[in-house]
Amino acid sequence: MPRVSEEHLERRRTQILDAARACFIRKGFHETSMQDIFAESGLSAGAVYRYFKSKTEIIQALASTAIASLAGYVATVLAEDPVPPLDDAVGRLTAKIVELSGPGDNLRLAPQAWALALYDEEFGAYVRGRLLDLRALWIQYVARLRDAGRLPADTDATAAGKALFGMMPGFIIQYLLVGDVTPDEFRRGLRSLAVSSTLTQAAQG
Repeated sequence: MPRVSEEHLERRRTQILDAARACFIRKGFHETSMQDIFAESGLSAGAVYRYFKSKTEIIQALASTAIASLAGYVATVLAEDPVPPLDDAVGRLTAKIVELSGPGDNLRLAPQAWALALYDEEFGAYVRGRLLDLRALWIQYVARLRDAGRLPADTDATAAGKALFGMMPGFIIQYLLVGDVTPDEFRRGLRSLAVSSTLTQAAQG
């Protein structure tokens, strides 16, 4: 009986999250009300509130699933031994982003979640924590490239890791909002930039 009860609870929770995701993708976070979620899920207010106290809690649950799916893959790719070349790593990660950004997938909600995080203090703290975790993976990756001799020995791994991490949200925005970028194009563009030695001004001593 306890096992059946747990499975039932999980099915109900999934039912609510699926309904909320559909509403958020269709109407956005701000225009979606809890009443919309009740109607989409076919559940009563009491049933929904049993699992989630607010719309923000539902958003956080959806964000958590999306971030976990992407973070796990990022960690796996960037920790490979030997360390993967930058264009290969970025190409594979952007392909994963495309895979997780289908019409009904949680990652499509990322731009809305970032906007909400700017003014919702509790949700913002959660999002910042997850982004810092992801950014740390890129910093560690750059350090590994440097230690493997793929980058100059004086490379600032923290600064370079922050710069590389910034490409991922950039790809998501272009893919979801502009729609004319592909993982292969991103990979080729990065490779073209990487082979140039005259893009930046030399540091002034």
